[in-house]
Amino acid sequence: MGVTLEFRRPRMGDLGFVTDLYARPEVVAHRPDQTPDGPVLSRLRLERDMAHWDEHGFGRWAVADGGVLVGFGGLTVLEDSLDLNISYHVHPDAWGRGIASAIAAHAVAHGFGELGATRIRGLVRAANPASARVLVKLGFRADGEVTLHGAPTNRYVLER
Repeated sequence: MGVTLEFRRPRMGDLGFVTDLYARPEVVAHRPDQTPDGPVLSRLRLERDMAHWDEHGFGRWAVADGGVLVGFGGLTVLEDSLDLNISYHVHPDAWGRGIASAIAAHAVAHGFGELGATRIRGLVRAANPASARVLVKLGFRADGEVTLHGAPTNRYVLER
């Protein structure tokens, strides 16, 4: 892979990066509503990530390579399931370097290790085969389809 990533809790100082990341059409292309997020939605997203850390003691990390933010990802608790949910979003300038795979692998190790999880799920739209490949390479298996934000979404699971 050749990347040395730093994983840390998100902070409000990350807002500029988060705003740029989710304003990118190629990042939001797989959502049912492909409208890029503006500054207000980006702030709410970051505040939600920070609040998840406050409530659960873990969450999505701000991920840097060489001190430069390249993505956000990790594990979250969702109210519709007892499973931990894995997610990863990488800035397009950092695509093709194995960063999504590294974030996902770190999240799986953290979930099964420190958090003691027995099952992790990932939700991926069919239009995003690259994201599905990240999960499959880690051993996730397809586990049906769910509706997420009004759109069909493939569920992948990994059990310890």
